[in-house]
Amino acid sequence: MTTEVEPTAVPEEDLLRLDTQICFSLHAASRAFNSVYRVLLKDLGLTYPQYLVMLVLWEHGETPVKELGARLRLDSGTLSPLLKRLEAAGFVVRERSSRDERSVVVRPTAEGAALRERAALIPPRIMAASGCTVDELRDLHARLARLTASLDAAARQGAPDPR
Repeated sequence: MTTEVEPTAVPEEDLLRLDTQICFSLHAASRAFNSVYRVLLKDLGLTYPQYLVMLVLWEHGETPVKELGARLRLDSGTLSPLLKRLEAAGFVVRERSSRDERSVVVRPTAEGAALRERAALIPPRIMAASGCTVDELRDLHARLARLTASLDAAARQGAPDPR
């Protein structure tokens, strides 16, 4: 369901103010999250994007690189060097699929799988740092999922003109 924004809902002089841009609020929150994650992930030897890769692998096991990129919204130019660093650290193995030589799959090594136990301490610390209740975070997550789906649809169809 798409809801059109009433053009008069925001005064014209506020339309281009930085502090009224939801995209900037999301950007600032993302950078703040990354700052906290940087501190928490240091002991694991992971960057935030590497942590995201490991989350997918811990949840799904062996995963094709193409699927990994789609799940994380990362292109191959970003994902390939990230996977190389994870492989050099001993956390993952990349290999050609036995079913399709054109496809490369990634799986966690024993060391990468063992890292999961230590990583389980991260989400509660992030929740505590957020200053939000569990219910507030669940609500925010649901709202962001709806926002993402709406924006994906708008990008596919061309952004609507509110006039």
